[in-house]
Order: sequence, then C-alpha cells, then structure tokens
Amino acid sequence: MPVPNPAALDFLLTRRSRPAKTLTGPAPTRAELEPMLTGAARTPDHGKLEPWRFIVIEKSAMPRLAETAEKCGKSNGLDPEQIAKGRAQFDQGHLAVAVIEVQKPSEKIPAIEQTYSAGAVCLALLNAALAAGWGANWLSGWPSHDRAFMTQALDLKDNERIAGFIHIATETSAPPDRPRPDLGAITEWVDT
Repeated sequence: MPVPNPAALDFLLTRRSRPAKTLTGPAPTRAELEPMLTGAARTPDHGKLEPWRFIVIEKSAMPRLAETAEKCGKSNGLDPEQIAKGRAQFDQGHLAVAVIEVQKPSEKIPAIEQTYSAGAVCLALLNAALAAGWGANWLSGWPSHDRAFMTQALDLKDNERIAGFIHIATETSAPPDRPRPDLGAITEWVDT
C-alpha cells in the first residue's frame, strides 16, 4: 500500500508563488540556499546528463545585470517600457538563481527532453524555496531569451540558455489565490 505524505500533498495543492516585485531582504544565505539547490537538482534527468546548471545572482551583481538588460534592449530597438520591464527584475532583485539549460549531445536523450528537464528544475527550485518559507517567483521575460544578454550578463556558451530566473527573498505580502484550471476541461480519461 502507498504511504501518503499529507503535508507534502497539502503544500502542492496550496502552493503560491510570490510576485518578485513584492520580495524584500533578507534573501537566503549560501548555507540556506544550498538545500534548495540540492532539492532542485533531484529533478528527473533521463540519461543522467544533468542538462542544467545554476548561476546564483547575489544582490551586489543585480545592478550589472540591470544595466546589461537596458543596453541589450536598446540595441534590439525595444521600446522604453519593454526595456524598463526587462531590467526591473534586476533593479528590484535581492537574490536570483538563473537555471541554465545546458544542451548536451546524446543519441538517446532528445534535446526537447533536456529542455523539459531544465524547466522541471525551475519548478523544483521554486517549490523548494516556498517550502523553506521564502517568497519566490519564476521569471523569464525577454532578457532570458536574448542571446546578447545571455553572453554579456552570464557568459553563457552556445549550447546554453536561460530556463528561468528564480527570485528568492522575504515575502512582504501573500497574494490572493488566482483562478485555477478547470480540471474537467483539461483531463481526458482513457480506459480502453
């Protein structure tokens, strides 16, 4: 018989991200962050490729990333509102973990499965941070898809890209729950 873990299931049924702009200091220390990273690294990894890695962005590095986002946005011809939004997560950030997808050659594991694994790491880290009592949010936005930003801000290689920025700090307010999907509308049962 299965052994239920009601506390874990209750957490998953009630978990709620905290908007990054509502987070404040303090952020987790390195010692506090390591168990969260350990939990995220337990993500299913077909073929044991580890097609991801972490870059921890501390508060002191945020201004450089904000400036790089602005520079890249201007270079791309983005409008001022898009540029401001792209740099805002770094202007307001206290600590973020960039989850980096690392595509690795494999005859058995297709590239798309490596991408899925990197996305799963993002959610696992988000959930680990929330379970540890921190406020956390998974952000992307145009900087995470901009090759110039990736190379200038984080020195990523050609086979790497940003799966997401997980912002982790102290929550200032719990957001109200939002509407959730209608399970009946998105679920199909196949019994034959």
